[in-house]
Amino acid sequence: MPRFSANLGFLWTDRSLPEAIRAAARAGFAAVECHWPYDEDAGEVAAALSETGLPMLGINTVRGGAGEFGLAALPGREVEARAAIEQAVAYAMAIGAQAVHVMAGKVQGPAARAVFLDNLDYACGLAGQQGITVLIEPLNQWDAPGYFLQTTDQADEVIGALGAANLKLMFDCYHVARQEGDVAVRLERLLPIIGHIQFAGVPERGAPELGDLDYNALFRTIDSLGWSRPLGAEYRPEGDTRDSLGWMTALG
Repeated sequence: MPRFSANLGFLWTDRSLPEAIRAAARAGFAAVECHWPYDEDAGEVAAALSETGLPMLGINTVRGGAGEFGLAALPGREVEARAAIEQAVAYAMAIGAQAVHVMAGKVQGPAARAVFLDNLDYACGLAGQQGITVLIEPLNQWDAPGYFLQTTDQADEVIGALGAANLKLMFDCYHVARQEGDVAVRLERLLPIIGHIQFAGVPERGAPELGDLDYNALFRTIDSLGWSRPLGAEYRPEGDTRDSLGWMTALG
């Protein structure tokens, strides 16, 4: 069965990132990931990763202004988008992160697609020089209304159009279940382009044992597909994170 990565954008948010990394290690996680670590000293984060032996699987590019979910598909914001990409790649290098999730932003239309492809091409070139993967992630229309990427088919088309070896899909079981359904079927079909898998309970985004999606069955499917990398626990705990981790025994 799979091992797990703690998404520190949602787990142990009452602590600094270095202390959250240490807490994840004590809880038995095999890896960590986060959203926007840029206010944290990269040297201290790197030291906590080294101390615990946990890999940092990925970080996100910044969201932009209030209410924005990224910049990379926004026409007219190319300078900011590329600065965000450069910031993310530099921080990833400093802490040894394996991937950068390039956030697209809330926008639609062919002009947005063209800008997104151009910025992703820039990101893949910059990240590829350092052996870093670039991830894109569809977000469901309820959590992120108007977000450029809403379906795995859309992400598949973008990845195919760009053809960069280090551009991969972040497959979040929660978002896929809410937006599209057929999570196991889509996982199997898209496996060749998936760079990371995340999960949370559906539909409330709580711990994975809460909700409609049967993670016992889904994790067995993932295991049968030969996936061996840690799965990202990106859920909102009720109360203290440590008290929400019973699923690690039940599902792991």
